[in-house]
Amino acid sequence: MFERFTGDARAVVVGAAEQAARRGRRQVEAEHLLLALLDRTGGRAASVLVALDVDRRRDSMVRALADARRRAGLSRADSEALAGLGIDVEQIVDRVEEGHGAGALEPEAGRGAPPAPRRGWFSGPAFSSEAKAVVKGALRMALERGEREIGDQHLLLALTAQPGVVSEVLADHGVGLPEVWKALSAGSFGRGDGGAGRAA
Repeated sequence: MFERFTGDARAVVVGAAEQAARRGRRQVEAEHLLLALLDRTGGRAASVLVALDVDRRRDSMVRALADARRRAGLSRADSEALAGLGIDVEQIVDRVEEGHGAGALEPEAGRGAPPAPRRGWFSGPAFSSEAKAVVKGALRMALERGEREIGDQHLLLALTAQPGVVSEVLADHGVGLPEVWKALSAGSFGRGDGGAGRAA
């Protein structure tokens, strides 16, 4: 499927792999795709994020993602549901960190066997099931729009639509699926990037 990616979408994938490596992760997660999109200055997704004023809220988004990692990847909605059952997730996290150190519930970095070598233009780490679902969602978004290539804007659309921490963080910062569709429809971003996007 990666052969259908535009240059900007490929740059996001490479950026996500770099985000994962910086954090010592063996897999690219949906969070890494979002962080790579936030780092970009070129492409349709970057234009949409600027139109939605995300640059002012970037640090808040990064903190929200870190908070979710600290809660072992539980979304705020998951934490609230557990609270309804009398389970205080923050209290549990605090107790675990008291005994095992800060970040004890975060996914372990570098766990498991090294990834198998990959072929093609992307030789980075494997994608988690969540990140794969985002890529499949990006394909669906492109097809819905009648577009043959998958651009970075389709990755952004898929991130807003995929249930979980990333879509929750995006929605909390005014970047929901309706807002992204509207910005794409209103913008004069062109239909494709021709690979001209550049990474920040």
